[in-house]
Amino acid sequence: MKCLVSRLALGVFTAAWMLALMGCSSGSSSSPSNNNPTPQPQNGTMNVIISDDPTEDWATIGVKILSISLTPQSGGSPVTVFTAASPAPCLNLLQLDQLSEILATATVPPGTYTAATLTISGNPGDVLLVASADPETGFAAAPGSTIPANQIQIMGTQGTPGSLTAPVNLNFDTPLTVSAGQNVTMNVDFDLAHPAFIVAHVPPSGGGTTMWAVNFNGPVRYRHIFNLDRLILRHHYGTVTQVSTDYSTLTFDKDYPVYPPTTPETEITSSNILNVQADSVNGTIYYDLDAGTSSTIQSFQTIANSIVGKYIRVAARYQNDGTLVAVRLWASSSFNSVWISPEGHVLHVDVNSATLVVDNELGVGVPLAITNNTLFYFRTPANAQSDATFIGQGPAFLSNLVRGFKVHASVVDPLAASFTASSIDIEIARYDGTVSSSNMNNFTYTRNFHTASDDYTATLPYISTSTSNGSDPVSGAAISGFKWWNFTFPTVVDSGANAVSDFVNATDGMEVNFGGSVGQMFAAGATYATWNDPIAPSSWAAPSAVLMPTNVPLGLASTGYSTTTGGFVIGVPNGTQTVPVTLSTTKGSATLVYQVDWSGGVFTISPVDISTTAGQNALSTNLVANTPVKVYGIPQANGTIKCYVLSYFTGFASATTN
Repeated sequence: MKCLVSRLALGVFTAAWMLALMGCSSGSSSSPSNNNPTPQPQNGTMNVIISDDPTEDWATIGVKILSISLTPQSGGSPVTVFTAASPAPCLNLLQLDQLSEILATATVPPGTYTAATLTISGNPGDVLLVASADPETGFAAAPGSTIPANQIQIMGTQGTPGSLTAPVNLNFDTPLTVSAGQNVTMNVDFDLAHPAFIVAHVPPSGGGTTMWAVNFNGPVRYRHIFNLDRLILRHHYGTVTQVSTDYSTLTFDKDYPVYPPTTPETEITSSNILNVQADSVNGTIYYDLDAGTSSTIQSFQTIANSIVGKYIRVAARYQNDGTLVAVRLWASSSFNSVWISPEGHVLHVDVNSATLVVDNELGVGVPLAITNNTLFYFRTPANAQSDATFIGQGPAFLSNLVRGFKVHASVVDPLAASFTASSIDIEIARYDGTVSSSNMNNFTYTRNFHTASDDYTATLPYISTSTSNGSDPVSGAAISGFKWWNFTFPTVVDSGANAVSDFVNATDGMEVNFGGSVGQMFAAGATYATWNDPIAPSSWAAPSAVLMPTNVPLGLASTGYSTTTGGFVIGVPNGTQTVPVTLSTTKGSATLVYQVDWSGGVFTISPVDISTTAGQNALSTNLVANTPVKVYGIPQANGTIKCYVLSYFTGFASATTN
């Protein structure tokens, strides 16, 4: 069962890999003779896409986006590009990890737009938080627990009780131009991994009750989009309304599940219409869940008389021209049958028992039996043939999966008491952890979890220097071979001939050491691996890496912040040594600083702009010795921590978080 799965998009926080979904209409009906409507020449069309980043600790982060509008450069009234249905659905960002799905397709007047405003519902209960079935050690919520609404405070709300909203203003680093008759895309990114997005606190007057502050300003941002053919789409759900007269195109209304879940699960049919074509070259694999059969079709002719009115689930990809093509298609007269298809992050991989456990958005681990008939696919929309071809089969292939992969499973019998997987779509192959043994050929990730049996050490080779690897997020120039960047600077990509050697230099020889049981801090990173690169046949390779800020334990400032040195010194529990922390005050690349206050039963998370003199003075005034601090930074060879995100707490003690 699912919360209300978002019809948003989820793309990679470390790269702008997402581009427009096209061929979509926002109307409630469509003409059989016009399955791919052309925008009116006097206007342009904008696809609104939402993305986010993964987080291990949550199974659901549900939000209600009420509207999105654009700010014209020339002034005038904002242009609305999305308005939610009433009542607004809960959109679970967690299920969109590195995947993409359209939120809206809007007709937009030609012009240049410099910013966007999101309006998010901010009443108690409008943000849903459900802890993962196995969160990190020290996480402040019990596994699988739902956080009560009275323990969640949404920052920056406006309005009156019952009609509270949290506006989020996004300034585009480059203006977005809409031309008549053209299609463009706006991508809004929710950075779930951002340290200031969800912060846990135990106020001194709270009696030990943990409060959770949710802050949208800062962790929500605008991203550029390149390379339509690399866009990885989350499975779509819908009700089929028609098949085109030439049998090439299927039209369906997008469906949403009822929340709270029902048994059996039922749908809410929306007015959003999506058109998808059969793969006339490679074939679309069609699963009739009612009959228990599968076949490969190159048009919808053989199913045209039976599929209209049925519920479907579609794994699809986009061509460079914006055509949506079905890779795999499931159909049933029961929405419950297409919906009960466990989706989420891999929680446990048990090779010995041939079991894969998937963490669903209710914070429950769903076991899936893997048999000799289970097929594994890896989503590669840029390569139509590989996208439609399974990469492995049976229990032996489980050794190629680790905890943290994002998968969508299909089961043999959705009504069975326990599930047997017929197929596993590996949508994202995420490796992360501390980086070690980096050399010119490969590097190693070491990852430790709350459940020790999930720990892994994985050595990944860099992809071939001749392998196409997207585009530069600023210039749009094509990139080949390995690329990497730092967490808060996704537009500053290191690629080309020196990328590997630069990465080795950046991750080797870290010398930050707190001593005691805390010990040495290492560089950390994350990679979304690719399968069957020429450099690594039938295995995983690293097309990219993002150096993630190391999560320093919650500590106390041993010295206050100094505007002279641009830093302070931190000590942490169970450490015997203090470590200098350096902050950047350079505009455009300054450390992200947040002051978290507790006053009168209300939390406030205030960004502090230390690229200004006023911000630096405010920091030096408030961050004094013995102030609780949370530091996220990259260890340096000189024994300091280069801080990317800093939170300091006033008026209360922060809860233990990781």
